[in-house]
Amino acid sequence: MTQQTASSDDAGRPPENHRRMIRRRALTLIIIVLLIGIPAGYLVISAAQSRDSGKDKEAKYSATGLSEGWPSKLQRRLYQVPVPHPAAKVASYETNNWKTSRLYVQFETTSAGLDAFLAGVGVDRGDLKRGDITISHRDQRVTHWKFSGTGSWWGLIHTQKDPAPTRDVVVNLADPDLPMVYVVSRTTP
Repeated sequence: MTQQTASSDDAGRPPENHRRMIRRRALTLIIIVLLIGIPAGYLVISAAQSRDSGKDKEAKYSATGLSEGWPSKLQRRLYQVPVPHPAAKVASYETNNWKTSRLYVQFETTSAGLDAFLAGVGVDRGDLKRGDITISHRDQRVTHWKFSGTGSWWGLIHTQKDPAPTRDVVVNLADPDLPMVYVVSRTTP
C-alpha cells in the first residue's frame, strides 16, 4: 500500500473544524451574491427606468396638436419664440421632418407682454397688418386654429436668412388689454 504524504501547505495546520468551514463557505457565498447580485440589481433598476423614460417620450412625441403648457426653453431658443411673462392659455406643439421643423405656440398676454414679444421677435406693432392672417391653412388644420370668428385679427411674417427661423404671427386684439397671440416658427435644418 502506498501512503500519501501531506503537502507542505497542510503540514503545520490542524484540520479545519466544522464551525470554521461553515463560516468560510458563508463568507464565500456572501461575496458571490454581492459580486453578482449588485450589478444584476442595478441592471434591473436601470432597465425599468429606461422603459419608463421611453413611455414618457412616446407619449410626448405621439401627441397630435397643441398640448397645454410652455414650450421648453430649448425650443423657445431654437425657434426664437420669446413667450413673455405674464402669459396664460399657453400651448405648444412641435413637428419635425427631414425638410422643415415647426413650433406652434399660442398664448394670451397683456398689452405690455405683446410689445415685449414683438420686440423679442425683432418687430413692433407697426409691422402688424390688420386682417392679415399669415398662418397658412395647413398650419391652421394642424393646430385646429380658426381665425374666422369674431376678433380683430392682425398678422405679420418675420422672415430671416436660414438657418434662423421664419415666424408667422397672428394676434387677436379683440380685447386690447389681453391679446391672444398665435405663432408658427419654422426652420430648415
